[in-house]
Amino acid sequence: MLELLLPQRCLVCGVGGTRLCAACRARLPPLTPPLCARCGAPTAWPVARCRECAGRRLAFASARAALPYDEDVRPLVRAWQEQGQRGLAEDAAAIVAEHVLRPAAALVTFVPPDPARRLRRGYHPAQRLAQALARRWELPCEPRLTRAGPSRRQRGLSLAERRRNVRAAFRSAPARGTVVLVDDVYTSGATANAAAATLRAAGAGRVEVVTFARAIRLG
Repeated sequence: MLELLLPQRCLVCGVGGTRLCAACRARLPPLTPPLCARCGAPTAWPVARCRECAGRRLAFASARAALPYDEDVRPLVRAWQEQGQRGLAEDAAAIVAEHVLRPAAALVTFVPPDPARRLRRGYHPAQRLAQALARRWELPCEPRLTRAGPSRRQRGLSLAERRRNVRAAFRSAPARGTVVLVDDVYTSGATANAAAATLRAAGAGRVEVVTFARAIRLG
């Protein structure tokens, strides 16, 4: 009945029938090598550290994303984050599993939501993506991180402001071994790094960051 009243349309092209039609999914360009071995940024040739992450103290061992955060991917992420399209987590997990190798890890966890945004949305995109990925990778998915308190939104902040904003943003339950840390979008890496540092302080031996999309810095 809901399908009759509110027919589903592709969030990219508007064609009816599905949230993400086969044609639009096929046009989504994956992030492919060469990539920075540490932060996953596209590079001209394989490097251990790129200009984006060189000189930074990073708590995560690697960061990988399936797609660049470009004009085709933004409508999907916006609908997923702000328009109640919860089912997109399964589509996103399928795309991630197709393009990102399964980490040799013991546990999948996720960057926790800001309480106010969680209340407004009614769900947390990163948690849903983590749960869907964990099922595909046959790994347990458990919450390990919580927010230490309210913080400003990262959107619109400079890189330095982003780092300060999340410096002490998280608390962690005890963690062991290699942990996969999932978020929806990797922008500057500030949030992922702060969350990874908290997991490491709680006992994780290694943290590997996995996201659906990644912002690409030009120049």
